[in-house]
Amino acid sequence: MIKRALISVYNKDGLLELAKFLVNKDVEIISTGGTYKYLQDNNIPAVEISKITGFDEILDGRVKTLHPIIHAGILARRDSEQHMNTLKEKNITPIDMVVVNLYPFFDKVESNISFDEKVEFIDIGGPTMIRAAAKNFKDVLVLTDVNDYADIIENLDNNEEVNFNTRKKLAGKVFNLMSAYDASIANFLLDEEYPEYLSLSYKKSSSLRYGENPHQSAAYYVSTSGNAPMKNFEQLNGKELSYNNIKDMDIAWKAVNEFEEICCVAVKHNSPCGAAIGESLFDAYTKTFNCDSTSIFGGIVAVNKKLDFKTAEEISKIFLEIVIAPDFEKEALALLQKKKNLRIIKCDVKPTNGFEIAKVDGGMLLQSSDNKLTAKTEVVTDKKPTENEMNNLIFAMKICKYVKSNAIVVVKDFMAKGIGGGQVNRIWPTCQALDRAGDGVVLASDAFFPFDDVAKEAAKHGIKAIMQPGGSIRDKDSIKACNENGISMVFTGIRHFKH
Repeated sequence: MIKRALISVYNKDGLLELAKFLVNKDVEIISTGGTYKYLQDNNIPAVEISKITGFDEILDGRVKTLHPIIHAGILARRDSEQHMNTLKEKNITPIDMVVVNLYPFFDKVESNISFDEKVEFIDIGGPTMIRAAAKNFKDVLVLTDVNDYADIIENLDNNEEVNFNTRKKLAGKVFNLMSAYDASIANFLLDEEYPEYLSLSYKKSSSLRYGENPHQSAAYYVSTSGNAPMKNFEQLNGKELSYNNIKDMDIAWKAVNEFEEICCVAVKHNSPCGAAIGESLFDAYTKTFNCDSTSIFGGIVAVNKKLDFKTAEEISKIFLEIVIAPDFEKEALALLQKKKNLRIIKCDVKPTNGFEIAKVDGGMLLQSSDNKLTAKTEVVTDKKPTENEMNNLIFAMKICKYVKSNAIVVVKDFMAKGIGGGQVNRIWPTCQALDRAGDGVVLASDAFFPFDDVAKEAAKHGIKAIMQPGGSIRDKDSIKACNENGISMVFTGIRHFKH
């Protein structure tokens, strides 16, 4: 039975209803500074914590609940005769319920305040209390989430006690919260690219219908820090996002934002199937569609400029899962919203250059983002590319970064004419990309050529310029093949594997 509750909250949502309920159940409430004042202002009887401890709050509120009387009252095991005798000897009353939510470090660490101000939002007393209560959960009910208030009110209204499983779950939520809270603080304070312990702080954004396949369960978590696009988008229409939608949307948004020019990128199965720069969005989208009018069906289209009505009208002619843009003209949005299942995403946050994480069974791989296009642009053939060819090569390589290895992108007039990737050797995607392209002019590869077969195949299809990292022991063979066929070749010194 709950006889005494300690309440100290930063977020006061739902507090009045909970406090009034406890008072009606003859529960004594003890409280701290701001929370105590809030309860008093709303005519809810409470005892200030300093009256219990006999010790005033000091150090600008840094020390108020860090006291043996408080923590003994929380940590004492009710089934231990020794513990209970100690409380009696020390004249300490047990605390049966702890209601605490923490200083909003997640929010404040990203706000425009000073370092010292951010440090002040590192909660000490709150975590100490809830960890103590969670450890002693069989005897102390601990609430850290305002969304749990209503269920506990209902539970206590119908029963004298809260069952073991509910108490255990609420205690588990404490340590789950604290692991993310502490991870966020650690990442804020540590100035290390790869610290000794990998601390991740993510919060569940939504449950997903399923994962990559219907028999796999899934959920979506977003980082508690940083202003990244995949946590700061707005869905304006359509069904809820799926696991595959979010993965594809991430690639599409990153790829289209490689460009300052007006650009459109289409993605299918986590790899670009079309991309183009245009004089207008309509032009860019039309070129993107024509790159692979088959694969774009049921895919995702991303643009990097405000979507206009003319482009929206053209987009609406086919079935797409998602359209993502930094903004939409009013008429364009209204038109697209007629397709009730089309997910329309507004995102005006640029991709970040953070870290990429891959899980393996029993471990995690962490790496910096692939945010550098070239280390050099070295022409290694007799023939040099024209300025236009060089610009098209750079366009091709930017798209190449997002195609599964082995990646080949064939381009003409800033339009991806053929894209090949995801094969276990380089010649297969080369043949596929060149065959699809038909009249491609330049070709980019994500990695070096181990043999001269790619250069020779490119020559058969009339390719005028090639860009690749270089670095193979057989580079001379490829250079020779290019020289014999009047092809210019540029080495970048950087590969872009995407496995």
